Amino acid sequence: MARAGLTAERVTTAAADLADAVGFENITVSALARSFGVKDASLYAHVRNLQDLRERVAIQAGGELADRIAAAVAGRAGKDAMVAFANAYRDYALAHPGRYAATQAVQLDPAVLAGSTVYIRTIELTHAMLRAYRLVEPDLTDAGRLLRSAFHGYITLEANGGFSHSRDVQKSWERALDGLDLLLENWPAESSRHAAEEEGVQPR
Repeated sequence: MARAGLTAERVTTAAADLADAVGFENITVSALARSFGVKDASLYAHVRNLQDLRERVAIQAGGELADRIAAAVAGRAGKDAMVAFANAYRDYALAHPGRYAATQAVQLDPAVLAGSTVYIRTIELTHAMLRAYRLVEPDLTDAGRLLRSAFHGYITLEANGGFSHSRDVQKSWERALDGLDLLLENWPAESSRHAAEEEGVQPR
């Protein structure tokens, strides 16, 4: 490819594609430069270093995932929204393993990622979906963390071939979402739990 056509956006997208092909942890500036047919130095006009490149991929992938989720949950509420949210999350993660790994990469600078509007938007989408279950803080955060943990754990095991039982993985996923919906519908409010504890009553 011609060096004149390089931009930060093209470099980032190419890195994201490379991550899907070889794994996010295996992205290197040298490998990316080879894919463009240029020297490593040519890329440094568009990204500062490997860390910067990986952060750009994480932010781009986070935006793509948020777009998928937003489109899926539009016009939905309650269980329909939660299931649409979960399916969009899972479909993206399985279709784009390198990009998804970028969104979960703990070694990236948390200040950079936290300052991105992409991650703020993801939190807002999650909370908007959960408010249909009549949740407020701190239960919104607690429930959001549970969902993220459940989705990520299931997807990671599925992608790594961790489910060896003959039970259909899709059926188990659907039943898991049924269970999460039941839990969210009966979520014990923090204020109610504290009141019950003070009165010596076991909360339901």
